[in-house]
Amino acid sequence: MFEKNKICQLLNIKYPIILGGMAGITESNLVSAVSNAGGLGVIGSGLMPENWLREEIKKTREKTKNPFGVNLYLQNPKVQDLAKVVIEERVDAVFTGGGNPLPFLPYFQAAGIKIIPVVPSPRLAKKMEDNEADAVVVEGMEAGGHIGENTTFCLIPQTKELLKNIPLIAAGGIYDGKTALAAFLLGADGIQMGTRFLASKECQISEKYKKKILEATVDDIKVVLKFTGHPLRVIKNQLSEEWQKLEERGAFPEEIKAEKIVSAKITSGDVEKIPLMAGLAAGGIKEIKSCQEIIDEIVQSLEHFNI
Repeated sequence: MFEKNKICQLLNIKYPIILGGMAGITESNLVSAVSNAGGLGVIGSGLMPENWLREEIKKTREKTKNPFGVNLYLQNPKVQDLAKVVIEERVDAVFTGGGNPLPFLPYFQAAGIKIIPVVPSPRLAKKMEDNEADAVVVEGMEAGGHIGENTTFCLIPQTKELLKNIPLIAAGGIYDGKTALAAFLLGADGIQMGTRFLASKECQISEKYKKKILEATVDDIKVVLKFTGHPLRVIKNQLSEEWQKLEERGAFPEEIKAEKIVSAKITSGDVEKIPLMAGLAAGGIKEIKSCQEIIDEIVQSLEHFNI
């Protein structure tokens, strides 16, 4: 069914379903599970050192023979070192977020690595196409973690209208067959999911974190840290309430460092003292499933409507 899908052809994968790279979470076990299920697993390098990334790439290759990618967080002071690891290890694809990827594109292109920037607007998506990116992820504010200001289901058709040559991947608020179907009907060539895979059997986050996702309603999922210029969507807990109080008393943005947020021990069992990053999709997730089950459910919905 997906033989002619642009994302499947580009990345040599069975289904156009991509694991969102999440710092400290998407490591070799989860990444290989998604790739083995027919999607594309993506290692979230975040603020990790280059030795960690190289080791995770090697571990992933031991667990899957299928393609996988790496997400580079461009705010990492050592992102150049991580980019060198990606090139040296000949990873199949690199996704970028949190900054301007254009200086890196020529190096990945020369190495034959697919480059797929994550952007928050149609204008930036077009700019990526003009600079010969292989595809682009347009991510709406429904997503978890750091977010933009636009909604996914408005971004998809507006971005699709601008792009002429490269495929479009949609992210933010997609977690099941219905939301995936909506993304494809609006013009997406593929989908990227993070929150849905948080609530998977293979994900390394604590069972308490997963329980928070299953119990969350949209009223529990908040955007915090707006005053820092780097808003973050999380499930409400003690830490998010403390951040809210900082904002209310007029704290300076420098009082909260983005590095501390991204590098927090989100695999810790104390779910009140870590940022419970999750998108609005958490409000619709009520069951822990394997990556294979998650992907199969979406594929069955898409096949039913001949997408």
